[in-house]
Amino acid sequence: MFRLGLTGSIGTGKSATANMLRDLGVLVHDADATVHALYSGRAAPLIEEAFPCTVTDGQVDRKKLAAALDGKAERFRKLEAIVHPLVREEEEKALAAAKRAGHKLIVLDVPLLYEIGGEKRCDAVLVTTVSPAIQKQRVLARPGMTEELFHALLKRQMPDSEKRRRAHAILETSRGFPAARSDLQALLRALAPRLF
Repeated sequence: MFRLGLTGSIGTGKSATANMLRDLGVLVHDADATVHALYSGRAAPLIEEAFPCTVTDGQVDRKKLAAALDGKAERFRKLEAIVHPLVREEEEKALAAAKRAGHKLIVLDVPLLYEIGGEKRCDAVLVTTVSPAIQKQRVLARPGMTEELFHALLKRQMPDSEKRRRAHAILETSRGFPAARSDLQALLRALAPRLF
């Protein structure tokens, strides 16, 4: 089974690309959705223990957790030490289920793929990208987003230029959905010719 990593900096179209892949019939394992499920499941008591008063009714309150993290790198590392192993376990379960079901391709949609060394678990990596100006415009259009928060998020991510340098394939997403979909299909055929 071919494992294609999908990643990209905030605002570069990674989520839209994952949805296009699903529309093309490709199985996508979404790390963000996994975290969301863990925040109302197995991870909640562990996070509450590490960051008291961040869980309400058995679910991590993201605003309270963000306040507890307070942008401090060591606190993010503490949270990641709790969450990343659980996400990895869920990914392994998804991979095993996909293999049993006979899937020939699975996409691992991981926002911080390179930052956590996740590319080692992939046969190839596809990186989404746009110009810095379009990226900033997209992100600042999100509800509750500020320029300060945008820059704080960028600091936690590997620079786009480095992601592109390491990628097996790059999808430029600023030319609209039809162009991106066509480019994506061509990239899939190039990355995994036996599957497409």
